[in-house]
Amino acid sequence: MTFSLHPTYDDPRTAELVDRLRDYLDGELADYERERGITPATRLTRADLEPVWHRSRELGFYGIHLPEEYGGQNLTYTQLAALKEEIGASGRVLSHCVLGDMGGPLRAGDILKYATEHQLEKYLLPLIRGERACCFSLTETDAGSDVRSMRTVAVRDDDRGGYRLTGHKVFSSAGPFADFAIVVARMAETGEQEGGKPQFSAFLVDLDSPGCRVEDGATPMSGEHIESDIILDDCFVPAANLLGEEGKGMRIALGRVTTNRLLHCPTVLGATRRAVKLTLDRTRTRQVAGQPLLMLQAIQHKVADMATELYAARSMTYSALAALDEGREVHTEAFMCKLFVAESAFRILDEAVQIHGKEGLTQGNEIEYLFRKIRMFRVLTGTSEIQRNGIAKLLAFHH
Repeated sequence: MTFSLHPTYDDPRTAELVDRLRDYLDGELADYERERGITPATRLTRADLEPVWHRSRELGFYGIHLPEEYGGQNLTYTQLAALKEEIGASGRVLSHCVLGDMGGPLRAGDILKYATEHQLEKYLLPLIRGERACCFSLTETDAGSDVRSMRTVAVRDDDRGGYRLTGHKVFSSAGPFADFAIVVARMAETGEQEGGKPQFSAFLVDLDSPGCRVEDGATPMSGEHIESDIILDDCFVPAANLLGEEGKGMRIALGRVTTNRLLHCPTVLGATRRAVKLTLDRTRTRQVAGQPLLMLQAIQHKVADMATELYAARSMTYSALAALDEGREVHTEAFMCKLFVAESAFRILDEAVQIHGKEGLTQGNEIEYLFRKIRMFRVLTGTSEIQRNGIAKLLAFHH
Protein backbone atom coordinates (compact mmCIF):
# COMPACT_ATOMS: atom_id res chain seq x y z
CA MET A 1 0.00 0.00 0.00
CA THR A 2 1.45 3.36 -1.05
CA PHE A 3 0.85 6.73 0.63
CA SER A 4 -1.67 9.09 -0.95
CA LEU A 5 -4.10 11.78 0.16
CA HIS A 6 -6.27 10.77 -2.81
CA PRO A 7 -6.00 6.96 -2.85
CA THR A 8 -6.46 4.92 -6.00
CA TYR A 9 -7.32 1.21 -6.03
CA ASP A 10 -6.04 -1.68 -8.17
CA ASP A 11 -9.30 -3.60 -7.78
CA PRO A 12 -11.51 -2.24 -10.62
CA ARG A 13 -14.75 -2.66 -8.65
CA THR A 14 -13.42 -0.72 -5.65
CA ALA A 15 -12.01 1.98 -7.94
CA GLU A 16 -15.36 2.40 -9.73
CA LEU A 17 -17.37 2.55 -6.49
CA VAL A 18 -14.97 5.04 -4.87
CA ASP A 19 -15.10 7.32 -7.95
CA ARG A 20 -18.90 7.27 -8.01
CA LEU A 21 -19.09 7.88 -4.27
CA ARG A 22 -16.68 10.84 -4.48
CA ASP A 23 -18.76 12.35 -7.28
CA TYR A 24 -21.94 12.09 -5.20
CA LEU A 25 -20.37 13.41 -1.97
CA ASP A 26 -18.59 16.34 -3.65
CA GLY A 27 -21.41 17.15 -6.05
CA GLU A 28 -25.06 16.41 -5.40
CA LEU A 29 -24.77 15.93 -1.61
CA ALA A 30 -22.61 19.06 -1.20
CA ASP A 31 -25.26 21.06 -3.12
CA TYR A 32 -28.07 19.56 -1.01
CA GLU A 33 -26.35 20.60 2.23
CA ARG A 34 -25.56 24.07 0.92
CA GLU A 35 -29.17 24.66 -0.19
CA ARG A 36 -30.45 23.68 3.26
CA GLY A 37 -27.70 25.49 5.17
CA ILE A 38 -26.73 22.29 7.00
CA THR A 39 -23.69 22.45 9.32
CA PRO A 40 -22.38 19.97 11.93
CA ALA A 41 -24.33 21.87 14.63
CA THR A 42 -27.66 21.81 12.74
CA ARG A 43 -30.55 20.11 14.55
CA LEU A 44 -31.23 17.58 11.82
CA THR A 45 -34.75 16.30 11.23
CA ARG A 46 -36.08 13.20 9.56
CA ALA A 47 -37.03 15.46 6.63
CA ASP A 48 -33.34 16.36 6.15
CA LEU A 49 -32.21 12.73 6.22
CA GLU A 50 -34.86 10.76 4.32
CA PRO A 51 -34.12 12.24 0.87
CA VAL A 52 -30.45 11.32 1.35
CA TRP A 53 -31.33 7.74 2.36
CA HIS A 54 -33.55 7.34 -0.70
CA ARG A 55 -31.11 8.94 -3.15
CA SER A 56 -28.24 6.88 -1.73
CA ARG A 57 -30.39 3.76 -2.14
CA GLU A 58 -31.11 4.69 -5.79
CA LEU A 59 -27.38 5.08 -6.38
CA GLY A 60 -26.74 1.68 -4.78
CA PHE A 61 -24.79 2.93 -1.75
CA TYR A 62 -27.38 2.58 1.05
CA GLY A 63 -26.84 -0.92 2.46
CA ILE A 64 -24.26 -1.70 -0.24
CA HIS A 65 -22.39 -4.02 2.16
CA LEU A 66 -25.39 -6.35 2.56
CA PRO A 67 -25.81 -9.69 0.78
CA GLU A 68 -27.52 -9.50 -2.62
CA GLU A 69 -30.79 -11.02 -1.33
CA TYR A 70 -31.18 -7.83 0.75
CA GLY A 71 -30.44 -5.53 -2.19
CA GLY A 72 -26.77 -5.05 -1.32
CA GLN A 73 -23.66 -5.86 -3.34
CA ASN A 74 -22.06 -8.30 -0.90
CA LEU A 75 -18.90 -6.21 -0.53
CA THR A 76 -15.71 -7.48 1.05
CA TYR A 77 -14.71 -5.72 4.28
CA THR A 78 -11.81 -4.09 2.41
CA GLN A 79 -14.17 -2.67 -0.22
CA LEU A 80 -16.58 -1.38 2.43
CA ALA A 81 -13.64 0.20 4.30
CA ALA A 82 -12.52 2.08 1.17
CA LEU A 83 -16.02 3.58 0.90
CA LYS A 84 -16.14 4.40 4.62
CA GLU A 85 -12.79 6.17 4.28
CA GLU A 86 -14.22 8.39 1.54
CA ILE A 87 -17.24 9.12 3.76
CA GLY A 88 -14.84 10.35 6.45
CA ALA A 89 -12.70 12.31 4.00
CA SER A 90 -15.61 14.09 2.33
CA GLY A 91 -16.29 16.73 4.98
CA ARG A 92 -20.03 16.27 4.35
CA VAL A 93 -22.30 16.59 7.39
CA LEU A 94 -24.79 14.03 6.03
CA SER A 95 -22.16 11.58 4.79
CA HIS A 96 -23.23 9.21 7.62
CA CYS A 97 -26.56 8.76 5.80
CA VAL A 98 -25.05 7.51 2.53
CA LEU A 99 -24.03 3.95 3.45
CA GLY A 100 -26.54 3.73 6.30
CA ASP A 101 -24.37 4.46 9.38
CA MET A 102 -26.92 6.89 10.84
CA GLY A 103 -29.98 4.83 11.76
CA GLY A 104 -29.74 2.63 8.68
CA PRO A 105 -28.53 -0.80 7.56
CA LEU A 106 -24.99 -0.39 8.91
CA ARG A 107 -26.42 0.43 12.34
CA ALA A 108 -28.43 -2.79 12.32
CA GLY A 109 -25.25 -4.76 11.80
CA ASP A 110 -25.43 -8.50 12.03
CA ILE A 111 -28.89 -8.74 13.59
CA LEU A 112 -30.42 -9.79 10.26
CA LYS A 113 -29.26 -13.35 10.90
CA TYR A 114 -31.14 -13.47 14.23
CA ALA A 115 -34.37 -11.97 12.90
CA THR A 116 -37.61 -13.89 12.44
CA GLU A 117 -39.77 -13.49 9.31
CA HIS A 118 -42.04 -11.11 11.24
CA GLN A 119 -39.07 -9.00 12.39
CA LEU A 120 -37.63 -8.87 8.87
CA GLU A 121 -40.94 -7.81 7.31
CA LYS A 122 -41.93 -5.25 9.95
CA TYR A 123 -38.57 -3.78 10.95
CA LEU A 124 -35.47 -4.76 9.03
CA LEU A 125 -36.49 -4.82 5.37
CA PRO A 126 -38.12 -1.36 5.68
CA LEU A 127 -34.89 -0.26 7.42
CA ILE A 128 -32.82 -1.46 4.46
CA ARG A 129 -35.16 0.34 2.04
CA GLY A 130 -34.72 3.63 3.92
CA GLU A 131 -38.37 3.67 5.03
CA ARG A 132 -37.66 3.15 8.74
CA ALA A 133 -34.71 3.97 10.97
CA CYS A 134 -33.32 2.44 14.15
CA CYS A 135 -31.00 3.23 17.01
CA PHE A 136 -28.95 0.89 19.19
CA SER A 137 -29.55 1.27 22.92
CA LEU A 138 -26.92 -0.43 25.03
CA THR A 139 -25.12 2.31 27.00
CA GLU A 140 -26.34 3.68 30.34
CA THR A 141 -25.00 6.43 32.58
CA ASP A 142 -23.11 3.92 34.73
CA ALA A 143 -22.78 1.18 32.13
CA GLY A 144 -20.38 2.29 29.42
CA SER A 145 -17.15 0.31 29.34
CA ASP A 146 -18.64 -2.02 31.96
CA VAL A 147 -21.76 -2.71 29.91
CA ARG A 148 -22.79 -5.72 32.03
CA SER A 149 -23.58 -3.44 34.97
CA MET A 150 -26.66 -2.12 33.13
CA ARG A 151 -29.79 -1.59 35.20
CA THR A 152 -32.44 -1.66 32.43
CA VAL A 153 -34.54 -4.69 33.27
CA ALA A 154 -36.99 -6.90 31.38
CA VAL A 155 -39.75 -8.69 33.29
CA ARG A 156 -41.76 -11.46 31.63
CA ASP A 157 -45.45 -10.68 31.28
CA ASP A 158 -47.05 -14.05 30.56
CA ASP A 159 -50.60 -12.67 30.75
CA ARG A 160 -50.04 -10.42 27.76
CA GLY A 161 -47.46 -12.62 26.02
CA GLY A 162 -44.38 -10.45 26.18
CA TYR A 163 -42.07 -8.42 28.41
CA ARG A 164 -42.12 -5.18 30.38
CA LEU A 165 -38.99 -3.05 30.11
CA THR A 166 -37.88 -0.38 32.57
CA GLY A 167 -34.65 1.62 32.39
CA HIS A 168 -32.82 4.65 31.03
CA LYS A 169 -30.48 4.35 28.01
CA VAL A 170 -28.13 7.17 26.98
CA PHE A 171 -26.07 7.98 23.88
CA SER A 172 -28.44 6.23 21.49
CA SER A 173 -27.01 7.56 18.23
CA ALA A 174 -29.70 8.30 15.59
CA GLY A 175 -32.32 8.32 18.37
CA PRO A 176 -33.80 11.66 17.23
CA PHE A 177 -34.80 10.17 13.85
CA ALA A 178 -35.43 6.52 14.74
CA ASP A 179 -38.71 4.57 14.65
CA PHE A 180 -37.47 1.69 16.77
CA ALA A 181 -34.57 0.80 19.02
CA ILE A 182 -32.58 -2.38 19.53
CA VAL A 183 -32.60 -2.42 23.34
CA VAL A 184 -30.50 -4.74 25.48
CA ALA A 185 -31.93 -5.39 28.96
CA ARG A 186 -31.14 -7.59 31.95
CA MET A 187 -33.63 -10.38 32.63
CA ALA A 188 -35.26 -9.76 36.02
CA GLU A 189 -35.48 -13.43 37.00
CA THR A 190 -31.72 -14.03 36.74
CA GLY A 191 -29.02 -12.49 38.83
CA GLU A 192 -31.53 -11.72 41.56
CA GLN A 193 -30.99 -15.13 43.07
CA GLU A 194 -27.93 -16.01 45.09
CA GLY A 195 -24.97 -16.39 42.76
CA GLY A 196 -27.15 -16.13 39.64
CA LYS A 197 -25.32 -14.66 36.65
CA PRO A 198 -27.25 -11.88 34.97
CA GLN A 199 -28.76 -12.82 31.62
CA PHE A 200 -29.37 -10.22 28.91
CA SER A 201 -31.88 -10.18 26.09
CA ALA A 202 -32.24 -7.97 23.02
CA PHE A 203 -35.59 -6.48 21.96
CA LEU A 204 -36.96 -4.47 19.04
CA VAL A 205 -38.81 -1.62 20.75
CA ASP A 206 -41.15 0.73 18.86
CA LEU A 207 -40.28 4.20 20.11
CA ASP A 208 -43.92 5.31 20.05
CA SER A 209 -44.93 2.49 22.45
CA PRO A 210 -46.76 3.48 25.65
CA GLY A 211 -44.17 3.75 28.42
CA CYS A 212 -41.35 4.70 26.02
CA ARG A 213 -40.01 8.27 25.80
CA VAL A 214 -37.30 9.64 23.54
CA GLU A 215 -35.61 12.71 25.00
CA ASP A 216 -32.78 14.89 23.75
CA GLY A 217 -29.54 13.26 24.79
CA ALA A 218 -26.49 15.15 25.99
CA THR A 219 -24.81 17.10 23.18
CA PRO A 220 -21.41 15.49 22.59
CA MET A 221 -18.29 17.66 22.22
CA SER A 222 -18.59 17.37 18.43
CA GLY A 223 -21.68 19.60 18.80
CA GLU A 224 -23.87 17.23 16.74
CA HIS A 225 -27.51 16.68 17.73
CA ILE A 226 -27.65 12.97 16.95
CA GLU A 227 -27.95 11.39 20.41
CA SER A 228 -31.04 10.49 22.43
CA ASP A 229 -31.93 9.15 25.83
CA ILE A 230 -34.41 6.27 25.61
CA ILE A 231 -36.50 6.10 28.79
CA LEU A 232 -38.55 2.96 29.38
CA ASP A 233 -41.16 2.94 32.13
CA ASP A 234 -42.94 -0.41 32.30
CA CYS A 235 -42.97 -0.44 28.50
CA PHE A 236 -44.70 -3.52 27.06
CA VAL A 237 -42.84 -5.34 24.26
CA PRO A 238 -44.54 -8.32 22.59
CA ALA A 239 -42.75 -11.69 22.62
CA ALA A 240 -42.52 -11.49 18.81
CA ASN A 241 -40.04 -8.62 19.28
CA LEU A 242 -37.49 -10.66 21.23
CA LEU A 243 -34.39 -10.74 19.01
CA GLY A 244 -32.74 -14.15 18.97
CA GLU A 245 -33.01 -16.25 22.11
CA GLU A 246 -33.75 -15.04 25.61
CA GLY A 247 -30.51 -14.60 27.54
CA LYS A 248 -28.41 -14.29 24.36
CA GLY A 249 -28.83 -10.52 23.99
CA MET A 250 -25.32 -9.55 24.97
CA ARG A 251 -23.87 -11.96 22.44
CA ILE A 252 -26.10 -10.41 19.76
CA ALA A 253 -25.14 -6.88 20.85
CA LEU A 254 -21.42 -7.55 21.03
CA GLY A 255 -21.28 -10.26 18.36
CA ARG A 256 -20.00 -8.05 15.59
CA VAL A 257 -17.76 -6.03 17.85
CA THR A 258 -14.45 -7.19 16.33
CA THR A 259 -15.63 -6.34 12.82
CA ASN A 260 -17.27 -3.09 13.92
CA ARG A 261 -14.17 -2.06 15.84
CA LEU A 262 -12.16 -2.43 12.64
CA LEU A 263 -14.78 -0.78 10.43
CA HIS A 264 -14.90 2.37 12.56
CA CYS A 265 -11.23 2.92 11.76
CA PRO A 266 -11.48 3.78 8.01
CA THR A 267 -14.01 6.57 8.68
CA VAL A 268 -11.63 8.12 11.21
CA LEU A 269 -8.69 7.62 8.83
CA GLY A 270 -10.68 9.46 6.15
CA ALA A 271 -11.35 12.41 8.46
CA THR A 272 -7.67 12.43 9.46
CA ARG A 273 -6.63 12.33 5.79
CA ARG A 274 -8.82 15.37 5.23
CA ALA A 275 -7.15 17.17 8.16
CA VAL A 276 -3.68 16.46 6.72
CA LYS A 277 -4.79 17.78 3.32
CA LEU A 278 -6.32 20.95 4.84
CA THR A 279 -3.13 21.47 6.86
CA LEU A 280 -0.89 21.08 3.80
CA ASP A 281 -3.10 23.55 1.89
CA ARG A 282 -2.80 25.97 4.80
CA THR A 283 1.01 25.70 5.00
CA ARG A 284 1.33 26.36 1.27
CA THR A 285 -0.86 29.47 1.25
CA ARG A 286 -0.20 31.07 4.67
CA GLN A 287 2.62 33.61 4.38
CA VAL A 288 5.04 34.22 7.27
CA ALA A 289 7.84 36.77 6.83
CA GLY A 290 7.26 36.78 3.08
CA GLN A 291 7.38 33.02 2.55
CA PRO A 292 4.93 30.11 2.81
CA LEU A 293 4.66 28.50 6.24
CA LEU A 294 5.78 25.21 4.63
CA MET A 295 9.26 26.68 4.03
CA LEU A 296 9.93 26.56 7.80
CA GLN A 297 11.72 23.36 8.82
CA ALA A 298 9.74 23.13 12.08
CA ILE A 299 6.53 22.96 10.02
CA GLN A 300 8.03 20.55 7.49
CA HIS A 301 8.89 18.13 10.30
CA LYS A 302 5.38 18.38 11.75
CA VAL A 303 3.65 17.56 8.44
CA ALA A 304 6.18 14.77 7.78
CA ASP A 305 5.27 13.15 11.11
CA MET A 306 1.53 13.65 10.51
CA ALA A 307 1.68 11.96 7.09
CA THR A 308 3.85 9.11 8.42
CA GLU A 309 1.48 8.35 11.29
CA LEU A 310 -1.47 8.39 8.89
CA TYR A 311 0.33 5.95 6.58
CA ALA A 312 1.13 3.60 9.47
CA ALA A 313 -2.42 3.67 10.85
CA ARG A 314 -3.97 3.16 7.42
CA SER A 315 -1.60 0.33 6.48
CA MET A 316 -2.27 -1.69 9.63
CA THR A 317 -6.04 -1.21 9.29
CA TYR A 318 -6.19 -2.46 5.69
CA SER A 319 -3.82 -5.33 6.54
CA ALA A 320 -6.21 -6.48 9.29
CA LEU A 321 -9.22 -6.06 6.96
CA ALA A 322 -7.51 -8.19 4.30
CA ALA A 323 -6.96 -10.93 6.92
CA LEU A 324 -10.63 -10.68 7.95
CA ASP A 325 -11.64 -11.09 4.29
CA GLU A 326 -9.53 -14.26 4.17
CA GLY A 327 -11.59 -15.61 7.07
CA ARG A 328 -8.87 -15.30 9.69
CA GLU A 329 -9.34 -14.34 13.36
CA VAL A 330 -8.31 -10.73 13.93
CA HIS A 331 -9.30 -10.08 17.56
CA THR A 332 -5.86 -8.82 18.61
CA GLU A 333 -5.42 -6.82 15.41
CA ALA A 334 -8.84 -5.16 15.76
CA PHE A 335 -7.95 -3.98 19.28
CA MET A 336 -4.56 -2.77 18.00
CA CYS A 337 -6.07 -0.89 15.04
CA LYS A 338 -8.74 0.81 17.16
CA LEU A 339 -6.08 1.85 19.69
CA PHE A 340 -3.47 3.07 17.20
CA VAL A 341 -5.91 4.78 14.82
CA ALA A 342 -7.61 6.63 17.70
CA GLU A 343 -4.38 7.75 19.34
CA SER A 344 -2.50 8.64 16.14
CA ALA A 345 -5.50 10.47 14.64
CA PHE A 346 -5.70 12.55 17.81
CA ARG A 347 -1.97 13.42 17.64
CA ILE A 348 -2.33 14.39 13.97
CA LEU A 349 -5.36 16.60 14.69
CA ASP A 350 -3.58 18.21 17.62
CA GLU A 351 -0.71 19.21 15.30
CA ALA A 352 -3.22 20.36 12.66
CA VAL A 353 -4.77 22.77 15.20
CA GLN A 354 -1.27 23.98 16.20
CA ILE A 355 -0.27 24.69 12.59
CA HIS A 356 -3.57 26.49 11.89
CA GLY A 357 -2.94 28.81 14.85
CA LYS A 358 -5.87 31.00 15.83
CA GLU A 359 -7.90 29.68 12.86
CA GLY A 360 -7.62 26.19 14.37
CA LEU A 361 -9.09 27.50 17.63
CA THR A 362 -12.05 29.22 16.00
CA GLN A 363 -15.50 27.64 16.00
CA GLY A 364 -16.74 27.32 12.45
CA ASN A 365 -13.28 26.34 11.20
CA GLU A 366 -13.31 22.76 9.91
CA ILE A 367 -10.05 21.81 11.66
CA GLU A 368 -11.46 22.91 15.03
CA TYR A 369 -14.55 20.74 14.40
CA LEU A 370 -12.48 17.74 13.26
CA PHE A 371 -10.30 18.03 16.37
CA ARG A 372 -13.38 17.71 18.62
CA LYS A 373 -14.86 14.91 16.50
CA ILE A 374 -11.62 12.90 16.45
CA ARG A 375 -10.99 13.39 20.17
CA MET A 376 -14.21 11.48 20.85
CA PHE A 377 -12.94 8.36 19.07
CA ARG A 378 -10.46 7.68 21.91
CA VAL A 379 -13.54 6.98 24.09
CA LEU A 380 -16.34 5.89 21.73
CA THR A 381 -16.81 2.24 20.72
CA GLY A 382 -14.38 1.18 23.44
CA THR A 383 -11.87 3.47 25.17
CA SER A 384 -8.15 3.23 24.41
CA GLU A 385 -7.71 1.68 27.86
CA ILE A 386 -10.23 -1.06 27.06
CA GLN A 387 -8.36 -1.78 23.80
CA ARG A 388 -5.08 -2.09 25.73
CA ASN A 389 -6.78 -4.48 28.19
CA GLY A 390 -7.94 -6.60 25.27
CA ILE A 391 -4.51 -6.67 23.62
CA ALA A 392 -2.74 -7.56 26.88
CA LYS A 393 -5.22 -10.34 27.67
CA LEU A 394 -4.89 -11.89 24.21
CA LEU A 395 -1.09 -11.66 24.35
CA ALA A 396 -1.06 -13.33 27.76
CA PHE A 397 -3.38 -16.21 26.89
CA HIS A 398 -3.12 -16.78 23.15
CA HIS A 399 0.42 -16.00 22.07
